[in-house]
Amino acid sequence: MSSSAASAYDARHLQVLEGLEAVRKRPGMYIGSTDSRGLMHCLWEILDNSVDEALGGYGSSIRVELHEDGSVEVRDTGRGVPVDVEPRTGLTGVEVVYTKLHAGGKFGGGSYAASGGLHGVGASVVNALSSRLDVEVDRASKTYAMSFQRGVPGVFADGPDGPSPDAPFTPASGPAELRVVGKAKRGVTGTRVRYWADPQIFVKGSHFAIDELTRRARQTAFLVPGLEITVADRRPERLPEAKEEVSYRYDGGIAEFVEFLASDERITDVIRLSGTGEYTETIPVLDGKGHMVSKDVDRTCDVDIALRWGADYETTLRSFVNIVATPKGGTHVTGFEQALLKTLRKQVENQARRLKFNAKNEKIEKDDTLAGLTVVVTVRLEEPQFEGQTKEVLGTPAVRQIVSKVVEQELTAFLTSTKKGEKEQAALVLDKVVSEMRARIAARMHKEVSRRKNALESSTMPTKLADCRSTDIGRSELFIVEGDSALGTAKHARNSEFQALLPIRGKILNVQKASITDMLKNAECGSIIQVLGAGSGRTFDLEAARYGKIIMMSDADVDGAHIRTLLLTLFHRYMRPMLEAGRIYAAVPPLHRVEIIHGGSKKNEFVYTYSEAELNRLLKNLERRGKRYKEPIQRYKGLGEMDADQLADTTMDPRHRTLRRVRIEDAEAAATMFELLMGSEVAPRKQFIIEGADELDAERIDA
Repeated sequence: MSSSAASAYDARHLQVLEGLEAVRKRPGMYIGSTDSRGLMHCLWEILDNSVDEALGGYGSSIRVELHEDGSVEVRDTGRGVPVDVEPRTGLTGVEVVYTKLHAGGKFGGGSYAASGGLHGVGASVVNALSSRLDVEVDRASKTYAMSFQRGVPGVFADGPDGPSPDAPFTPASGPAELRVVGKAKRGVTGTRVRYWADPQIFVKGSHFAIDELTRRARQTAFLVPGLEITVADRRPERLPEAKEEVSYRYDGGIAEFVEFLASDERITDVIRLSGTGEYTETIPVLDGKGHMVSKDVDRTCDVDIALRWGADYETTLRSFVNIVATPKGGTHVTGFEQALLKTLRKQVENQARRLKFNAKNEKIEKDDTLAGLTVVVTVRLEEPQFEGQTKEVLGTPAVRQIVSKVVEQELTAFLTSTKKGEKEQAALVLDKVVSEMRARIAARMHKEVSRRKNALESSTMPTKLADCRSTDIGRSELFIVEGDSALGTAKHARNSEFQALLPIRGKILNVQKASITDMLKNAECGSIIQVLGAGSGRTFDLEAARYGKIIMMSDADVDGAHIRTLLLTLFHRYMRPMLEAGRIYAAVPPLHRVEIIHGGSKKNEFVYTYSEAELNRLLKNLERRGKRYKEPIQRYKGLGEMDADQLADTTMDPRHRTLRRVRIEDAEAAATMFELLMGSEVAPRKQFIIEGADELDAERIDA
């Protein structure tokens, strides 16, 4: 081939993709990916259409059903997709909505004041990526139907087994006929969409995540008060008990949502911040001649925010635009955070004397205001600008200023309220913000002084720390030892090259109940944070941790188990990345030492067991083999009863020991359990103990 032929490039090489061809050619442009995430995005597009109807006040129920054949169906009681002919295209409304990109009722035509669907590609994209899609519409006392194969309208010749994407298909030669397939009750309207995702598009193994679906359904029910959403999973791979239907309806709206999301002890009741703002936006519109011209339009943005502060330091922030989640934030979240910081700074300065706040040396930061905050930020506006089709970030610039103004006005009114209950709660909020600021400063100081010192620097580590020589973090181990008596034995049992020891006196502070300031003042908690050298809470830096493993070494009794629980509560609440990285371990000391008598010149053998069941198995085995053992069998009540060799062989030497790794598979479930067992609410803990009392074996209490 000549070079001129190879480099030829003219108009005949250009390919124009018509209609839905573009979607099938580049699905990632429209749904992000072709795995399970993209599959779920298609479902959200159809579900959001039904939710937008409910949001506009049309219809109060939506049903989502995952069928046995792999299809999914969404039913609503909205107005129904228009069935009349759209004049410019000559097609029925149903065919326009499901086959034309950038077509719909959400482009400023007055059908929707606020909606989640904005680009007009949702339903048509789902249709293009489905091997079959069926639509049924109830309007004007009739039920209309239309079917599509990969975006092409036509008719399927279904057999006796019901609808199937493999049934013979006859495509429509011109505009598709909108068939009337039945009668609807007078006044009944709605839309039913059932589709089969195309296996040619979606990768093998893609599936609908029922947990994600129920979470989205619950979230939407919170955001649209009075709307009932039902989810039914009929897929054959589901367990029988998992096939039950679940329905969500919340009349309290986002205030209930905040209560649902918050798991810590409350400092304030749920606070609602609501308001409205006006702005002008320049948009392109079609004039009478079909030309695109710019036009200034007046917009309204409704702001509704619910928040409450709790005793924890974690922040839970959910944001929505027209009930579409914006997990990556946007201008509405920026406006909220700016106003929150500005307002709280001002109120702290106004009450500087009561709070003992020094404005010269102390400064409130954003993280201080967000600590322990659970908040749902929602805005409603016409035609919001999103960054990308997946709608994860709001881009409309004017929203930031409107949200900021509403939050500043409403939050200031709450914080300066003279009502008894609100005044007390406002004081608690300011106390918490100042406390978080001081805790952040204290934690940073802890972090700065706890770095490993080189030979030329003096160490500021606790005097009771028996450090190791190695600076190899991957190899080093920190044993947190219960009591000074065990420390003496452990010092002789350890390998001082890479094993460090830190003794703690008895039971440390229960940090689930205590404030962060009390935790940092506590000598034992402070020592652990200082020795680990990675900070605490929000400032915790996993990379800065001075040891690769943290090993809790406590006695094998009830008190030892309690100490382990208190230590785990500290790690879970203030050093969670260590747990998530699998770097926290519990040592497993033996319970018994059995001395087997061999007789003759052969030395007696020592065998260690770690549970009553293991001891019983060993003794039965010895009796079966005719072996004798010395009585009474030694039962270790604590680590201090072992000598150094025994402790090294059984518990500390990596060649022989057993360690239990503590992992967080489900951080939220772990947090709930810690709050139940260690929190300040007594009633749930009492109920837990009563319910479990029958299962408790008294023999196990001291095991």
